[in-house]
Amino acid sequence: MNTPLRRVGIAMLAMVVLLLANATYIQVVNADDYRLDSRNQRVLLDEYARERGQLVSQFGGTILAHSTPTDDRLRFLRKYPSGKMYAPITGYYSWRYGSGGVERLNNEVLTGSDARLFVRRLSDMVTGRDPRGGHVQLTVNPAAQKAAYDAMTDKGFRGAVVALKPNTGEILAMVSTPSFDPNRLASHDGKKQEKAWAEWNCDQREENCDHGNPMRNRAIKETYPPGSTFKLVVAAAALENGMKADSQVLRDSRVTLPGTDTTLANFAFATCPGGTLADAIAHSCNTAFAKLAGDLGASKLRSTAANFGISEDDLEIPLGVERSNLGELGSKPELYQSGIGQRDVRLTPLQDAMLSATIANRGMAMKPQLVKELLAPDLSTLEEYDPEELTGDRAMTEQNADVLRDMMIASENNTSGGGKRPDLTIASKTGTAEHGTNPKQTPPHAWYTAFAPADNPQVAIAVIVESGGDRGLAATGGTVAAEIGRRTIDAALGGN
Repeated sequence: MNTPLRRVGIAMLAMVVLLLANATYIQVVNADDYRLDSRNQRVLLDEYARERGQLVSQFGGTILAHSTPTDDRLRFLRKYPSGKMYAPITGYYSWRYGSGGVERLNNEVLTGSDARLFVRRLSDMVTGRDPRGGHVQLTVNPAAQKAAYDAMTDKGFRGAVVALKPNTGEILAMVSTPSFDPNRLASHDGKKQEKAWAEWNCDQREENCDHGNPMRNRAIKETYPPGSTFKLVVAAAALENGMKADSQVLRDSRVTLPGTDTTLANFAFATCPGGTLADAIAHSCNTAFAKLAGDLGASKLRSTAANFGISEDDLEIPLGVERSNLGELGSKPELYQSGIGQRDVRLTPLQDAMLSATIANRGMAMKPQLVKELLAPDLSTLEEYDPEELTGDRAMTEQNADVLRDMMIASENNTSGGGKRPDLTIASKTGTAEHGTNPKQTPPHAWYTAFAPADNPQVAIAVIVESGGDRGLAATGGTVAAEIGRRTIDAALGGN
C-alpha cells in the first residue's frame, strides 16, 4: 500500500513543481513580453484609465495625436487631427487591435509607465492627481508633410515621399499613399474598428478588395528597383576610385552584356552627349554606368554603397526599416544591369533620400531619426536624440561630394516637370525603373531624389510614384515625380 501511495505522492509533487515552474515562467521570466504585447487588453484597460501623452512636432508644437476624456469605461479617446496624413508615422492606438508605429514604440513614455517617470507616478499617488503620460516630440515638419501628402493624393498616386535634414538625419516628412485613418481604429465602438481593419487588410485575391495596403508604410517597409537614381552610388564609387568629372566614359547608344547576346540601351537609343562622367550623370546615360559598374567590380561597388547605408541590417528610426540591398552581383552581366539600378538592386524610399542627403552632407551619411525628444508630462526632457553618423566611414570625400553635387545640378537643369523656381538651385537625379514579370509592358516606377539649396543644403528628398502614376508606360521621373519633390522642398524651406 505504501508503494502506490508514494508513487501518487511523487507524481502530485512533480505536478505541483511543474505548475510552480510554469507560473514562475509566465509571471517572472515572460512577464514583460505579456505586458508589452499590444493585444493584452488588461494592460490597455489600465492605460485607458489615464490620459495618454501627445505626439507633437518640433515645429510649432503641432499636435499629431492626443487624448480627450469620455463618459464610457474607456476613460480617454485617442484622436488624430490629421489622421491619414501622419498615419505612417504615428501608427494607431486601438482597444481591439493594440498599437502600431510611434504609438507602439514609445508606449511606455506615452502611458507614463516608463521607469524615468516613477517619481512622477509616486507623486500622483500621494497627491491624488490624475496620472498622465509623457509626450513624444517628432522631427517632422508639418508644412513639408502636408505638401508631400497633398501632391501624392491630389492625383491618387501610390508611393512614398521622404524628406531629411542632411546634416542631422532628422526626418522632415514621411508620406506613404494610400494611407489609413487611425481615428477609425481608435474608436471605442468595436464594430467600427472591425470594419476598418477588414477594409484595410482584406485578401487582395478576393473580389472587391483593392485597398492598396494602406497600413504598410511604403517609405520604410517596401523596397523598389531605384532605376537611374542608383547611378549616384556608381558615380560616387567611380570618383572614389580615381575618376574625375571630365573622365571619358562609354558613349555608345547600346552595349552588349558581357558573355551574352543581350543588349542594354540608352533612353531613346541616343548616344551619350559629351562623353564624360559629368555628361553621363547630366543625361543619365545607361551604357556609361553599366560599363562603369562592370569595371569597378562588386567589391568596390558594395563598399561605397554600404557607406551610403545600403545593406544595413538593423536600421531603426526608431521604426524598423526594411533592408536595402544590391543582390548577388555575381557576374559581369549582373554588374552591368545593377549599375543602372535594375536587376536585383532594391532600395527603400528612405534609403533613396539618404543618397542625396549623404552627398549634400559632403559625403557623410547620418542616421535617420524620427524622434527629437521624449518629454515628461510637465514638458521637461527625459531624453534628447543627438545627430549620429550612420557608419562612421565616409561614402566619399568632401571634394568628390562637391563634384557630384555639381553633376546633380546639371541633371536638374535637364529634368522636366513643374515646380521649378529660378531663385532656388536644386541638385537632383531622376529614375525610371522597370519592374514586374513583363517590364517592357508594365508602367515603370518614377523616382526623383534631390537636395536644396545646392550651396547650403537644408533638405534632401526622395519621391517614388508606383507604376507610372497617371502617365502609364510614358512615365519618367521628371514628368511624374519631380514636381512632387520640388513642392516638398519648397514647403520644407518655408516657401521662400
